[in-house]
Amino acid sequence: MLIEPTESESLVSLTLFLATMRDLAMRALRGEKERFLGAPFYAPRKRLDETAAARKPVLKWTKPKLV
Repeated sequence: MLIEPTESESLVSLTLFLATMRDLAMRALRGEKERFLGAPFYAPRKRLDETAAARKPVLKWTKPKLV
């Protein structure tokens, strides 16, 4: 994974990011699978259903309908 912070990132936010990444790496090394099974939890998009995507591929882009 390549992380390329911008110049506008503060030292505090970079330190927090690094601490979080180290914590996740340590949990993975200890075998704590439950933390990673449903990820991502708070992202605008959830985990994709790869089986459904493989069985019913959408091959043509259509413009989203405005609500």
